[in-house]
Amino acid sequence: MFKAATIAFSVSLEPELFPHTHTALGIADFVWWQFRNDVAILLQLSIAITELLHCGHVIAEVVQQATFFVFRPLIVKGCSELAISAKRENAMENGIKEKSTYEEPMPASSANNAVEIEKGPWTSVNASGYSQETLQHFGPLNLIGISIVSAGTWSGLGSSLVVAIYNGGPPGVIYEFIAVTICSCFAAASIAELASAMPSSAGVYHYASVCGGKEYGRVAGWFAGWLNFFTWIFAVSSVSAVVGNEVVTMYGLFHPEFEPKSWHTFVCYVIFTWLCCLVVLFLNRALPMIQQLSLILVCGGVAATVMVCAIMPKVNRTSYASGDFVWKDWKNQTGWSSNGLIFVAGMLNGAFVGVPPNPLWCVNDTITDRYQSIGFPNLVTHLAEEIPNPNINVPKAICYQIVLGFFTAFCFLISIFYAVTDLDAVLNSPTSFPLTEVYRQATGSAGGALGLVLVVTFNSIAATIGCYVAAGRTFWTLARDNVTPFSSLFRKIDPKRKTPFNATIFCGCCTTALACIYVGSSTAFNSFVASAVITSMLSYLATIIPHLLRKRKSFEPGAFRMSGWIGWVVNIVSCLYMIAFIIIFSFPSSLPVEAANMNYTVLIVGGLSISVAAWWFVRREQYQGPKGVPREGMKLA
Repeated sequence: MFKAATIAFSVSLEPELFPHTHTALGIADFVWWQFRNDVAILLQLSIAITELLHCGHVIAEVVQQATFFVFRPLIVKGCSELAISAKRENAMENGIKEKSTYEEPMPASSANNAVEIEKGPWTSVNASGYSQETLQHFGPLNLIGISIVSAGTWSGLGSSLVVAIYNGGPPGVIYEFIAVTICSCFAAASIAELASAMPSSAGVYHYASVCGGKEYGRVAGWFAGWLNFFTWIFAVSSVSAVVGNEVVTMYGLFHPEFEPKSWHTFVCYVIFTWLCCLVVLFLNRALPMIQQLSLILVCGGVAATVMVCAIMPKVNRTSYASGDFVWKDWKNQTGWSSNGLIFVAGMLNGAFVGVPPNPLWCVNDTITDRYQSIGFPNLVTHLAEEIPNPNINVPKAICYQIVLGFFTAFCFLISIFYAVTDLDAVLNSPTSFPLTEVYRQATGSAGGALGLVLVVTFNSIAATIGCYVAAGRTFWTLARDNVTPFSSLFRKIDPKRKTPFNATIFCGCCTTALACIYVGSSTAFNSFVASAVITSMLSYLATIIPHLLRKRKSFEPGAFRMSGWIGWVVNIVSCLYMIAFIIIFSFPSSLPVEAANMNYTVLIVGGLSISVAAWWFVRREQYQGPKGVPREGMKLA
C-alpha cells in the first residue's frame, strides 16, 4: 500500500516524468525531495489519495487471493465436509444404506478380501486394504514442506561441522556432500517408484511385503517394518538431542564461565521432545499449516544465514578464508592412512547427519549431535494416506527434498567456510554446538551468533515434529497388522483428532528412555542413534533386492515409473551404494581404537535384529503381512 501511495503521489506531481510507474526507486527519491521542499505537499497528497481509491478493487483482489492462499486448507476441508454431508443425505433419502468396511482394522491376511466387501458410496479403501481412518488434509506444498524441513539439510550439515571437517577439512565436506547427493538420488528414486505404485502409510514395510511375494514377503516385510521403526525412533532422539545442545549453547554464549553438562542437555532434550510430541498429538489438523509456515521460515533462514556470513566479515573489516582453504586444503585428522576410505566415510556425514554416523566424535564428553541432511527419503511415504493423489505427490516431495536440500546446503557450506578465520577455535570450541563459534567469527558478536543459532534451533524443532509424525505413523501401521505387542491398543485412531494417538505417545516414551541413556553415557547414546544409518539402509535393501529378484514385476507401476534398463540401473546402483556404506560404517571411527571411539553400531543392530527375529516366532501365526490391493479395488480421495 505504501508503494502504491508513493507511485500515485509521484505521478500526480509530475505525470509526464513518470510514464513507467514501475521505476519505484527513482519515484521514491523524487517524492522524498518533494516532501522536503514543496509547500503544496498536502494538496498533492489529497490528490494521491483520490487516485489511490480508484485502485481499491486491485487491492481487494490481492487481499482476497492472499487470504485464500493462507486459509486454503481450511476452505477445502470445509467444502469437502459439506459436499460429503450433502451426498450422504441424498443417499439416505433414496434408501441407500452406507456400509462401513469394518469397525476394527482387519487382519492383513484378508487384505485382498477388503476389495470384495460391499462398500457404501463414500467408503474408501486404501492401498493397504484398510478403510480410510485418517484425515486427508495435507496438500502437495505441505508434503514438500515436511520433507524439506524434517531433512534439515543445511542446518544438519552445520550441526555436524566439526565431525565433517575431520574427514578431509572444508574441501572434503563440500566434495563428499556432492558425491553423496548423487548416490542418494538412486536410493530416493527407487523409494519414489515404490511409493507411487503402493501409496501406503506403512512405507517400506508395505513395499517389502509385496515385493517379497508369497514366499518371502512376510519375513521381508516383518524385518523391514521393525528396522524402519527403529530408524525413526533413533532419528527423533538425535534431533531432540540437537535441540537440547543448541539451547544449552545459546545460554553459554552470554555466560563464558558456564560449563555444559550432560544433564543440562537432558533437561532441554526431554522438554522439547515432549513439546513436539504434544504438537503432533493435539494439533494434527494444524500440522499442514505448521509445516507450510516452517518451510517458509526455513528457506528464509538459510537465505539470511548465507547473506550474514557473506557480508558481515567485510562490515567488521575482518578477513575471509582463502580459496585454497575452502576448495583445496585436504586435512585427514582421523588416523586412517587411506584418503579414499576417509572420503567415503565422510560421505555418510552428508547423507545421514541426522544420526551420528562414522566417525562418532565426542566434544568435551558431549556428542556432536546431528540430524539427517539428505537423510531418509521415505519420511513422506508415511503420509501417503493423508494426502490426495499420493501416487503423484509423494514422489514429487521426495524429489524436492533431494534437489532443494542440496542447493540450500551447498550455498550454506560455502558461505560459512569463507567466514571461518580461526579453524582451531572451531575445532576446540568448549560448547556442545561448535557451529556457534563459526557464527561468532562471522558476525563478530555473541548477539549475532545467537540470532543465527536461533534459526537453526527453529529448524531442529520443526524437524523433530516431522520425525514424530513419521515414527507414530510407522508404529501404527505395524500395530494394525498385529506386528507389535498390544496391537489392539496401538492400532486405534483417535476419533476426534484423527491421529494415531497411542502409537505416537509410545514413540515419545521410547525417545525419553534413550534420553536417560544420554545422561549415563553419551558414547552409548551416540551409538544407538548412529544405528539409524544401518537400520534405514537395511530396510531399503529388504525392499529393493526382492523387487530386483522378481525382475521388477512385483506390482503394477504407478504414476512414477522407471521403465526398461533405467529402473534396473537405478535399483542396482542404489543397492551397491547402501551395501558398501553399511560395511564402511561398521569400521572404527578413528585410530588407535579405544573404548571411547569404538563403533558399537553393529552390536546394537545385531541385538535389535535378534530381538525382532525372536518376536517373529511368537507372532508369526497371527501375522500375515499386508498385501497389494488392485488399483480398481481401492478408492483414494
